[in-house]
Amino acid sequence: MISFKQLPLEAKAAVAAGVVFFSMMLSRSYLAEKLDLRTWRWLLRLQMALFANALMLIGSLHVWRSTVTTFSRSSAASSFCFMPWKIAVFMFLALAHSSFFTLLFLVAEEPYFFSLAAYTCLGAYIILIFFLFTLGSVEQAYKFLAGRGTKAGTGNKNRTAIKPVLAVMLTVALTVVGLLNASQPPTVNSVEVPVHKLPSTMNNLKVVLLSDIHLGPTVGKTKLAMIVRMVKALKPDITVIVGDLTDSEAEIIRPAVEPLGELNSPLGTYFVTGNHEYYTSDVSNWFELLKSFNIRPLHNENVKIVSPKSTDDWFCLAGVDDIEADVLRYSGHGMDLKKALRDCSNEHAIVLLAHQPIAAKWALQERPDINLILSGHTHGGQMFPLNAGAYFLNPFFVGLYEVGQNTFVYVSPGTMYFGIPMRLGSRAEITEIILRSP
Repeated sequence: MISFKQLPLEAKAAVAAGVVFFSMMLSRSYLAEKLDLRTWRWLLRLQMALFANALMLIGSLHVWRSTVTTFSRSSAASSFCFMPWKIAVFMFLALAHSSFFTLLFLVAEEPYFFSLAAYTCLGAYIILIFFLFTLGSVEQAYKFLAGRGTKAGTGNKNRTAIKPVLAVMLTVALTVVGLLNASQPPTVNSVEVPVHKLPSTMNNLKVVLLSDIHLGPTVGKTKLAMIVRMVKALKPDITVIVGDLTDSEAEIIRPAVEPLGELNSPLGTYFVTGNHEYYTSDVSNWFELLKSFNIRPLHNENVKIVSPKSTDDWFCLAGVDDIEADVLRYSGHGMDLKKALRDCSNEHAIVLLAHQPIAAKWALQERPDINLILSGHTHGGQMFPLNAGAYFLNPFFVGLYEVGQNTFVYVSPGTMYFGIPMRLGSRAEITEIILRSP
């Protein structure tokens, strides 16, 4: 029987990831009821960081062998640049691995340079892994189809080094493009949505949709202030924030949130939780902080949005907790559509705020009379090569979907980004939704 010591490093990393994953499940269930909230919160986030690092270690070993060990067997090993290259690769991997820990130790009003560098390396790491795997697969397929075996020799070793060089070059190019894209202000996307049973006095009502701002290690007060200025310039009747506003505790990041107090939409500003609010384990404090800025959390509840022209005309704006609250067994929270739509009759238009597209799907299965659901969560994939995964894992990916004769779902690609300050194949967006009456 093979002992743990005899396992290859990749297998050891996989075992470590499995152990941490099991401990996470234990924390989510048994320990959630035994520990005080602050301790449980810190433990769970530490476990998530360790789990991510254990999985990344498998990829990091492949990166090291491809970009360092491969060159050590070629003529490049005799170059004076080889040692600085080894150091650079090591530092790159170390920064990528440290990114998840900045959520625990490096969050303030504005991002630290270390956090930005670490998450940039994480983004580049993901791209590099993809290209190393893809080019390696193409190389193996070519050898198989050509019927060529691997032959020893300096020429072959030098040719083998071409693959990691090409992967690194593509990674650097896409990283630069991704950073430049993410550094641009969000685009303003104006969308007209016909809303069945919307009173004629509320025709052309303007709703500005924000989602996935992710205040934390790489998004701070300056970017939020820019978003608020752009929203105010649109002069919306209503502003809604559909989750993932933050990645940190309210007390730590309070100064960064202050620009939200400048939002002054005439018919109100509303908020529903996303999965990341529950990862902070500080939802109650976030609710109180948002209320101090005149932002109303819709905690499985609804409000009547009354027409300024006639008090008899109104529609129901409802919001549900994110479904991650159920997974985490977050006390007093969890998606409760029945409660959220209480007193919302099908005689009036219904607009629902639900962070995840899967929650939108579930809501329509239970209440097909909902006219419009506003969601986020997917980030439009945020960056290549994660786009494909986000597309296949969500019933609605990005943009406007007509689900039924009188039902629409709009999924925002996100107003900022999570962690990695990059956008590839997606663009940050502030959505201006114009509600049209029949």
